[in-house]
Amino acid sequence: MRTTNFDFSPLFRSSIGFDRMLNALEAASRAETMDDWPPYNIAKTSDDDYRITMAVAGFSQDELDLTQNQNMLIVSGQKANAEDGEYLHHGIGGQAFQRRFELADHVKIMGASLVNGLLTIDLKRELPEEMKPHRIAISTDSALPESETKRIDTANQAA
Repeated sequence: MRTTNFDFSPLFRSSIGFDRMLNALEAASRAETMDDWPPYNIAKTSDDDYRITMAVAGFSQDELDLTQNQNMLIVSGQKANAEDGEYLHHGIGGQAFQRRFELADHVKIMGASLVNGLLTIDLKRELPEEMKPHRIAISTDSALPESETKRIDTANQAA
């Protein structure tokens, strides 16, 4: 499979405040093929709610770690070193793993649960009140109070 590298440097010259997004795009275009274990799903459950579900069969709650560092969610797993004997076939994944998920601004982790080998992480985008759209009242000139109306008298101005 052929990969295409994009040059985002022209966008850095003509945009302000998008540097994190452009850096994420640039990093994604450079990303190596990642290990596909453990498998996971990302679902959008409503306009502002998301869910990550990871199949982590064989891992207990104590062997899993979730960390949020600014806009990065890191899910990692490390099995305890318990030898159960000599394996004739070892098909159940148990190797250590680390998955990274880049989170958008204002996305918060609401909770996580481990049920039947599925780790479920619920996320919610919560915009601050000042960033939400709000209606602005329109008034007419007659509705303005007299104290706010200013009049310029050009006849009494000194030259």
